[in-house]
Amino acid sequence: MRRPLEPTGDEFRALVRAAANHLAEYLDSLPEQPAHDSDGSADLARSLLESVPEQGAPFEDVLKFLFDRALPKGFGTAGPGYLAYIPGGGLPHSAVAGLLAETLNRYVGVWLAAPGLVQLEANVIRWFCDMVGFPESARGILTTGGSLANFSAVVTARCDRLPANFLGGTIYVSDQVHHSVDKAAMLAGFPMENVRVIESDETFRMRVDVLERQIVADRADGFTPFLVVGSAGTVNTGAVDDLGTIAKLAAEHGLWFHVDGAYGGFFVLTDRGKDALKGIELADSVTLDPHKGLFVPYGTGSLLVKDGAALARAHTAHGAYMPAMQEDPDLVDFCQLSPELSRGFRGLRVWLPFKVAGVGAFRDALNEKLDLARWAADQLRAIDDIEIVAEPELSIVAFRAIRTGLSDNEINHVNHRLLDAVNRRQRVFLTGTTVRGRCFLRICVLSIRTHQDRMEMCLEDIRSAMREV
Repeated sequence: MRRPLEPTGDEFRALVRAAANHLAEYLDSLPEQPAHDSDGSADLARSLLESVPEQGAPFEDVLKFLFDRALPKGFGTAGPGYLAYIPGGGLPHSAVAGLLAETLNRYVGVWLAAPGLVQLEANVIRWFCDMVGFPESARGILTTGGSLANFSAVVTARCDRLPANFLGGTIYVSDQVHHSVDKAAMLAGFPMENVRVIESDETFRMRVDVLERQIVADRADGFTPFLVVGSAGTVNTGAVDDLGTIAKLAAEHGLWFHVDGAYGGFFVLTDRGKDALKGIELADSVTLDPHKGLFVPYGTGSLLVKDGAALARAHTAHGAYMPAMQEDPDLVDFCQLSPELSRGFRGLRVWLPFKVAGVGAFRDALNEKLDLARWAADQLRAIDDIEIVAEPELSIVAFRAIRTGLSDNEINHVNHRLLDAVNRRQRVFLTGTTVRGRCFLRICVLSIRTHQDRMEMCLEDIRSAMREV
């Protein structure tokens, strides 16, 4: 009897071989693909509406449809010209790990279900803890990304520092913090007015003097300050808060200190990054996104907590149908540290490329990104009527066009036109943002495939676009 959902070994080999052929051509073509292409996207999406197929189609036809029709439009997130938002290049090693993990389909939420595989993921967490300087007591989880990691961090801090009736608790964030922290506070049950937004200084770092005054004022008003969030690389400008000073203030006032290092945290692998992120080791918890700083595919974030017992207290739950949980401190049941019970084996996405390439390869790649961002800043400085809004602390440089005699609104309009003119060439894709009423452009260098040649194209297009606008 033929079972379409249970391919034989030979049939599976054919499936993988056919997919690999298309993927190999796709990877080889990435340098020539447009960095973005959104023209006609709505028409494409509508043309792809379909009802559920009753009968199957040949696999090669399905692959051709996917690569030729569904894939091309949108942002070229895997390509070398993607300098927008925070890139995540997608290591092919991790893609192979995904194939392995999803075909093996072993459950890793409970240690007993796959002890060897759970230990590999626990090793990955230990490696991350070592990178940021956390002690042996630290524990952590791999998540779908920084948003879920920040959510679990807020919940852990709430459980550790507040009573059951926690609505008097206040949270402190910079005006540059990632919006996922606001969402995490909301989902953790806090009114948004309990999130205190602290102004940043001229370098876009949280003002610690203002932070302290707000904490003191809130306590005098009967609130319970319990959590402060520092940024290890903001999305707008790549700014790194004064983590050491914030940590000291948090300790003095009894607050949990969380560092959102989703974008910048893995730069601790480099000497320059370690210097920029000094004080991250003093945090109570840290968010890191491997799908950013380690270049692995989207859907791979992490949360590290210095006091692993606090993470467990915030997330442990029991069910009569579950196997016995671990009491051995050297072993871990990830379902007791995370909101998730059913989940995939994410750890292999990091473990396999680390084992195959070694951490030195990642360090070298991150150093290259630091170099490229500084090179770009130097080149921008040499262009007439360009102002560097934020020097690169890590791998983001923010800049804008300026024009003597124009109002702020008119200058903003010039920068919108400049962004459109650069992106219209489709060799690179930049994004802009607005801070304190000023519109500016960002170059974020973090794709594994972005090298000197693409950065030279980027600056060529900026110079040409400047003449155009």
